[in-house]
Amino acid sequence: MGTPVDPDELVGAAEIAARLGLASTSVIHDWRRRHTDFPKPVRVLSMGVLWTWPEIERWARETGRLDE
Repeated sequence: MGTPVDPDELVGAAEIAARLGLASTSVIHDWRRRHTDFPKPVRVLSMGVLWTWPEIERWARETGRLDE
């Protein structure tokens, strides 16, 4: 089924937007479509898409979307 994921590291678009100080989750979905280097989700469920925060955090820092 894939690599085990720590449930405490799972984030959806709303959590990502909140942690990055964004007003809307639509930015997250835009990034996913527009940036081929945006992290791949670990799960796609009927309720939404899930990523791990460490992957998102790394990408956000590397692309200047999250300061040190």
